[in-house]
Amino acid sequence: MTNNSEWDVDAYKTDHEPKHHWKLKREFMVANKDRFSEQQLVCLAQTFGNIEFMGCQYPQETMDLIQELSGGLVDDFRDNQKGKLQRTFVSGSDAANKKVNRL
Repeated sequence: MTNNSEWDVDAYKTDHEPKHHWKLKREFMVANKDRFSEQQLVCLAQTFGNIEFMGCQYPQETMDLIQELSGGLVDDFRDNQKGKLQRTFVSGSDAANKKVNRL
């Protein structure tokens, strides 16, 4: 069974999405456009973005599929991210304790 690959990937770009996020998600969709239906691929691309940009985790089967579909797409992105600031999440209680115990 083949999938209709005539749909417009760019129709899924949103105004609030950073350019580098869209670029990577777009490459993901273009690379896999003939393997899934439009709806499935858009969902997979969003899942891919959540994993790469937000550090989300999904069931192992999903993580394995996204890894397979992303192939070598993420290598350059990850290399570019190494030199940038990384977010550090701190619990509210830890932050409050550090503020109270500051000398």
